[in-house]
Amino acid sequence: MKVFAAELIGTLTLVLFGCGSAVLAGDQVGQLGIAFAFGLAIVAMAYGIGHISGCHVNPAVSFGAFVAGRMDGKTMLTYWLAQFIGATIGAGILLLIASGQNGYDVAINGLGQNGWGTGYLGEYSLMAAIIFEVVATFLFLIVILGSTNLAAPTPMAGLSIGLTLTAIHIVGIQVTGVSVNPARSFGPALFVGGHAMSQLWLFLLAPLVGAGLAGMKARFGLLEKDPS
Repeated sequence: MKVFAAELIGTLTLVLFGCGSAVLAGDQVGQLGIAFAFGLAIVAMAYGIGHISGCHVNPAVSFGAFVAGRMDGKTMLTYWLAQFIGATIGAGILLLIASGQNGYDVAINGLGQNGWGTGYLGEYSLMAAIIFEVVATFLFLIVILGSTNLAAPTPMAGLSIGLTLTAIHIVGIQVTGVSVNPARSFGPALFVGGHAMSQLWLFLLAPLVGAGLAGMKARFGLLEKDPS
């Protein structure tokens, strides 16, 4: 239950702070500020709950750990349940706060949902969105699995992971709004509905593909230092 609660709270925080920066403060902080909000949320939770659950707060991270042989399937499903619930609660809290502003309409202003194509940020194509989400998640998981290796300087893991997520957002916000996290995409899309829900499949599947590739790399020892 401690692990479940930690993952729920961590994912809730990521969605509330990350998506909240876009919805509540996007005009003030810009895309760079939004990128740092996502990254700093991860850094904060890494040191807040990392000792309890490892601070996955992302089904793709848990899947990558499973493929790498660091987690069994039953535990992964427990993490997934906590993460999706946490993301949904986080998006719900954000909606309640945003609705307190006169003129806010979730169908128009959204909740920081992911997407692609005509009318969405940089209007990138479906293929561009797929490539970005798979590659970005792969690289994100390489950093996570490498940083949390027993041979790595683990006290710095939270910072390296958070800064990597920041860099990913700086590069990719205009492409998809950046998912690399199925739960982060699910929560906002559930409340926004419509187009956001119809495009959700990409943000559920592409991060898992990228995470699975990184997990395989770790499973075969390609993230391990050769013995001297």
